[in-house]
Amino acid sequence: MKHNAEVQESRHDGLKWAVVVILLVLAVVGNAYFADMALLYRVLGVVALSVVAALVALTTTKGRELLELARNAKKEIQRVVWPTRPETIQTTAIVLVAVLVVGLVLWLIDTLLGWAMSGVIG
Repeated sequence: MKHNAEVQESRHDGLKWAVVVILLVLAVVGNAYFADMALLYRVLGVVALSVVAALVALTTTKGRELLELARNAKKEIQRVVWPTRPETIQTTAIVLVAVLVVGLVLWLIDTLLGWAMSGVIG
């Protein structure tokens, strides 16, 4: 039964996506048509039409899947154990020291190879 309801809803998805495209085209065309109006009004019109288009898009099967993905991502972010401030400072210091040491070693190797090549070439 539930599968049939999902199929029934997905039949209207094409129509909903057409409405989304029409709304977005109206936003672009309306912005160009009302070019002589104040920028604030044109921006508000584009934002309003875009919000309506987004709401229609979220009622489609793909839109619901996107909402579910966003909810799951939010739950995962809440589960992450973020480092404390001292841990962050310590790790940053270790990385900076390592970069400086590697940079000095590479500079030393480059200098020695440069001197060696100068001696060979003349």
